[in-house]
Amino acid sequence: MTTMLAMVAITGALSFGLTRALADDVTEDQIVRALAGPKKPLTRGLSMAPPQEEAPAASPEQAKFLQSVRGRTARSLSRVERDEIATIAQTKPNIDLEINFDYNSAIISQKSLASVQALGRALTSADLKGSTFVLAGHTDAAGTDAYNQDLSERRAEAIKQYLVGKFGIAGAELVTVGYGKSKLKDPGQPLSGVNRRVQVVNTESKTTAAK
Repeated sequence: MTTMLAMVAITGALSFGLTRALADDVTEDQIVRALAGPKKPLTRGLSMAPPQEEAPAASPEQAKFLQSVRGRTARSLSRVERDEIATIAQTKPNIDLEINFDYNSAIISQKSLASVQALGRALTSADLKGSTFVLAGHTDAAGTDAYNQDLSERRAEAIKQYLVGKFGIAGAELVTVGYGKSKLKDPGQPLSGVNRRVQVVNTESKTTAAK
């Protein structure tokens, strides 16, 4: 069975790709529906991309690569490996969720704990439990490349540790990656909060994995 991957990009705010939602609006059900695939529509507060066919399964080479980064820290990944994760994620279901951190730190803000808890419940639900998730961080364009790269990695690791500690998710199932300010969600507004996000990407449905 090929491991199913979900990618989570982390920064001053969390984000997930096919959809966008404010942290105050997101629910466990919305996260599950977004990551389970395009055939399960989201509820109010989120908008889906046009209907799609089931995302193609990862190739044997991609599956081998994804297996090789399990258990690694964000800091240990090379730029080539980070780019490979982003390439694999491009055609997969994903969701944008905002999660705030304390200023200039990797401490999750109190107002965002409910959203992180909703994420934890979703990732341990029957629809998603047992998958491998990548937690990948993004920042806005303020500050140097090196500073933002480090910050995005530390915030990805902070989310991982919370999910491991509070929800019992195996650490090897949460692959962390940081992108700093290299992949802005809105290049036209480089300092916008939408760029500070975590992206969760599901690279393979359970239906496909079971074949």
